[in-house]
Amino acid sequence: MVAAEGLAPLNRIARAQLAARAEPLEFEADLQYPGAPSSRAAPGGETVRRLLDAYARDPVFAAHATAPGVRDWMEAYFGERVLMSRAHHNCVMTKHPRYGSLTGWHRDLRYWSFERDDLVSVWLALGTEENDNGALRFAPGSHRMAFDAASFDEAKFFRADRADNAGILRTIESPRLAPGDAVFFHANTLHSAGRNLSDAVKFSLVFTYHGCSNSPLHGSRSSSKPEVPLR
Repeated sequence: MVAAEGLAPLNRIARAQLAARAEPLEFEADLQYPGAPSSRAAPGGETVRRLLDAYARDPVFAAHATAPGVRDWMEAYFGERVLMSRAHHNCVMTKHPRYGSLTGWHRDLRYWSFERDDLVSVWLALGTEENDNGALRFAPGSHRMAFDAASFDEAKFFRADRADNAGILRTIESPRLAPGDAVFFHANTLHSAGRNLSDAVKFSLVFTYHGCSNSPLHGSRSSSKPEVPLR
């Protein structure tokens, strides 16, 4: 999706902003996912999980978010003009060794509010992503499946302890991504990510898109920031 010469500035800016701890940031300790530090004061408590609002951080990030290649794919899927959400994803995801947490199985739409549950995210690997450093895992076809509320826990994570759910998770795929590879996935796709067992921080750039006829619900978090037209 992005050639080496395009990846170099994305990586340089992401690493510089992480080193400078440029706000806004999200910390592993804030979310308390499995393996995260217990608090900001605990060992590893200042481990960053996400560099938020990537679109506004640097014009290089913004240019990627609205690039013709992304726009063309999104318009082909939605069949109309497309908007990028600044309220969801829109970040540089970092996964650190040791203190980077495990993300349980979930659908992103568990906490997004739109007229229709039809959004697509684009995850760009800024470096190699594989099982050993916490690559994404997907349950293929799960965006078309209907689940009752009991399939999820109170935090809306998919319950792997249920026999019917466990059967779905036996179909999982975890694509290995080379630097510059991208995954496009529907926001209702069940996905997760493991721990980073390597000795290097993993960086990914993530944006989410929807058709112009699918508006965020007024007063919800999804409508909290102005959206970005791709054309």
